[in-house]
Amino acid sequence: VTSVAYRNTALLAKMAAGVDIISRGRLTFGIGAGWHDAEYRQYGWEFPQRPAVRIAQMEEAIRLIKTMWTENRAAFHGKYFHADDAILEPKPVQKPHPPIMIGGSGEQLTLRAVARLGNACNIFGAPEIVKQKYEILRRHCEKEGRNYNEIERTNLTGIVIARDEPALKVKREQLKVPDPYRGFVVTVPQAIELIGRYKEAGVQMFICSFYKNDTESMELLAGEVMPNC
Repeated sequence: VTSVAYRNTALLAKMAAGVDIISRGRLTFGIGAGWHDAEYRQYGWEFPQRPAVRIAQMEEAIRLIKTMWTENRAAFHGKYFHADDAILEPKPVQKPHPPIMIGGSGEQLTLRAVARLGNACNIFGAPEIVKQKYEILRRHCEKEGRNYNEIERTNLTGIVIARDEPALKVKREQLKVPDPYRGFVVTVPQAIELIGRYKEAGVQMFICSFYKNDTESMELLAGEVMPNC
């Protein structure tokens, strides 16, 4: 998921189309309203303090990007972004356009944006939190006249995996996993149980963020966890 503010919106549409072509139609286009103000300051980007402004920018950017992807020449004049008779060729492989994943779980605005414009949502948090967010998304879909089941439900979770409790203790020390950690430090059986809880909460795609790109965690997930989920 990229922040709406990190690139010129029309250029981002072109870049994404290129990735979809290179990958032969395997792009999921992830976008969010942005939240990490320190990163904005580091790169000299303007950070609108009001979340409502950032979310409005994201919604408008999505509309412009879809216009760029689907029309021969894009004409778009919004509050924040515009394009004049703009050409984007070649078009993305996926039709009518690559799926749009909106990252974030703000209940009043972000999830409403998902209901309006998203093909997928991406939500961080424990299974019970994710389940609550999905229920809120469902209500937004009802208000917007959108079929809730058209939206792919994904979850992003930080994770560290070890074979058993003694190995987990060693790994926590080796990796210097912070406490608290915004994710899960688990054994193989615990990881299997955790993914089961996410499935029960309604998650259709479980996306892992491996702490410090720990190779063993990846191998255990692929070799011992996934075959049992």
